[in-house]
Amino acid sequence: MFLVGFMGAGKTSVGQALAAGLRWLFEDLDDRIERREARTVPEIFRNSGEPQFRQAERDALREVLSELRSAAGNRIVALGGGAFVQPAIAALLHEAGFPTIFLDAPVEELWHRCQKQARMQSTERPLLSSPESFAELCQARREQYLRATLRIDTGGRSVEALAGEIARSLALEKKGKGKNV
Repeated sequence: MFLVGFMGAGKTSVGQALAAGLRWLFEDLDDRIERREARTVPEIFRNSGEPQFRQAERDALREVLSELRSAAGNRIVALGGGAFVQPAIAALLHEAGFPTIFLDAPVEELWHRCQKQARMQSTERPLLSSPESFAELCQARREQYLRATLRIDTGGRSVEALAGEIARSLALEKKGKGKNV
């Protein structure tokens, strides 16, 4: 299963909670990209540009999909906020047939979550320079996010409640006996 949505939607926290509850593996695709490229996502963007990052993202996704097809096991994968809006990524996921879950929230809540996370981690995120540009990008990506298999509203809800709703919506059983995704 693949979690999609804008930054701050809860892909990592919800994905980790869902994976723990189901006893599945959790993976953030950006972490795989960083391991494969031996540099951070910001370094890839800064030193090689977005086209190089998007190629690395597609390559990492192909690798994950190959692993999922060839091995028994259940995995939840969180995609970066811009991944699912890339036609090639969306096509790979659609062709593979794995569920995609759009974690949605009001843009104001996403903004506040990202601001809080950036302060806590002492990081600077270029997309957080303006609430207006943040909202515009979120809105621009929304149409593609809505093409996911399932939409879950994360606004004002606990991580545990969201993980439970996803499991129920997909009729997944605990302890890894659910769908092989």
